[in-house]
Amino acid sequence: MYSGARYKAMIASEKGAKALLFVNGPNSPNAGALSKLGFDQSFAGSGIPVASITGEFAEALFKSHNQTLKEVQDALDVENPHAVGTFDFTGATAQLTVEIEREMGEGRNVIGHLPASQKKDAPVIVIGAHYDHLGHGDANSLARKGEEGQIHNGADDNASGTATMLEIAHALSDMQTSHPDLFSYDVVFAAWSGEELGIIGSSYFVDHPPVAKERIAAYINFDMVGRVKDNTLIVQGVGSSDAWKGLVEKDNVPIGFNVKLDDDPYLPTDVTAFYPKGIPVITFFSGNHEDYHRPTDDVETLNYDDMARVAKLVTNLTIDLMKRDQPPAYVKVAPTSAHAGSRASMRVYLGTIPDYAPGEIEGLKLSGVKAGGPADKAGLKGGDVIVECAGKSIKNIYDYTYAMDALKIGEAVPIVVVRDGKRVTLTIVPEARQ
Repeated sequence: MYSGARYKAMIASEKGAKALLFVNGPNSPNAGALSKLGFDQSFAGSGIPVASITGEFAEALFKSHNQTLKEVQDALDVENPHAVGTFDFTGATAQLTVEIEREMGEGRNVIGHLPASQKKDAPVIVIGAHYDHLGHGDANSLARKGEEGQIHNGADDNASGTATMLEIAHALSDMQTSHPDLFSYDVVFAAWSGEELGIIGSSYFVDHPPVAKERIAAYINFDMVGRVKDNTLIVQGVGSSDAWKGLVEKDNVPIGFNVKLDDDPYLPTDVTAFYPKGIPVITFFSGNHEDYHRPTDDVETLNYDDMARVAKLVTNLTIDLMKRDQPPAYVKVAPTSAHAGSRASMRVYLGTIPDYAPGEIEGLKLSGVKAGGPADKAGLKGGDVIVECAGKSIKNIYDYTYAMDALKIGEAVPIVVVRDGKRVTLTIVPEARQ
C-alpha cells in the first residue's frame, strides 16, 4: 500500500506539495524509463498533478548536490539512518507539459421482462448475472508469465452465470405459456455491464429502476457457476431473508447438490448493488479456481451438466417464491463476530459500503452501511458522501482507505459527510474487523 502512487500522492498533498514526480531509479526495474500511470478503478483525481520523469532528468537535479541518483537510492534501499532523504532544489527550474485525456466508456445492461399474468404493479423478481470480463486483461488480471495481453474470455467469470440466467429465462417463458396462473410476479432478467469495474451496471439499474423500486421483491444472482466441484454448490446471502434457506433446501431435493449456505450478503458481486437498498438477495457460486481472471478461463473447463442443474434448481425456486402469500421479508444482517485472537480481528472496521458508480463527486459516496456496524451506530446512511475522516480530507476511496489505516480500535473520531447538500459531523468508533 505504502508504495502505491495513490498513497504517495496523498501524503505529498498533505505535506503541501504542488506536484509529485516519479522516477525509476538505477536499482529499480525499468531503470530510468518513464512509468505508465494508468487507470486504477478510481474515477477521482489525486488532488495534485502526478508525472513520471526519466532518470536523465532526475540525475540533472541531483547533480546540483554533487550526488548521483544511484548513491541516493543505495542509501534509501538499505535504510541507512544517515541517508539524506530531502534535498533543496531551489534555483532548479523545469518546464513540464502534460496532456491528459480522460476516456469515458459506455456500457449497456441487457434487460428482459416476463410480465405477471393479468396483474398490474405486481412484485418483481430480478434474476441477473454480469456479462463483462477483462478483455485482454487489466489491473485485475491474474495472467501469469507468458499469458500477458491474451484474450480473457471469462468462460466461468461470468459467461457461466449469464448462460444460466438465460436458460432460466427460457424455462420460465415456456412455463408461463402452459401455466400462466403461476406467474403472480413480474420477472426481470438482467445481464449486467461493468461488474469488474465495480458493479457499475447493476448499481445504475437500482438507482434508475424501470419499475418502482418498492416493487422489487428479490434479486437472484449468478457469478461463476460453471465449475462445481465435489457436487458442492455455494449459496450466499441467505441471511438477507428468512425465506431463502427453506426454499433452497426444498428445491434442491430433486437436484441433489451438496449445498453450502452462507448468510453473508456483503459480497464483491452484483448483490451489493441491491442489498443496501433493502432488497433481499441470494447468489449462486461454484467456487474459485486457478483459472480465475486468467486467459485460461475458457469453455473447455466448464461443467455444463451441473450448470443445467443450477438452472433447474433456481427455476423451481423462482416458481415457489411466486407461490408465497407475501414477498420475502428483508433482514438486516449484522456482521459475524471475528475469531478471538485472530490477526484479522486487529484490523479497523467501520462497516461502510462504497458506491462504485462513476461520477464527478469529490469524496466517498456510500451505497449503504452494514447493519450494527460502527457506521450504522454513528448515523451514517446510504447516499452520504464522506469528505473528512479523523481530520483528513477525503476526495476518493483511496484517501478513505489510507485514513482508516491511521484509526485505532475503540478510539472515537469525527467523520464529516455531505447529506442533502449540507455538511454533517458525526462521531464514529472503529471496531475490530469482523
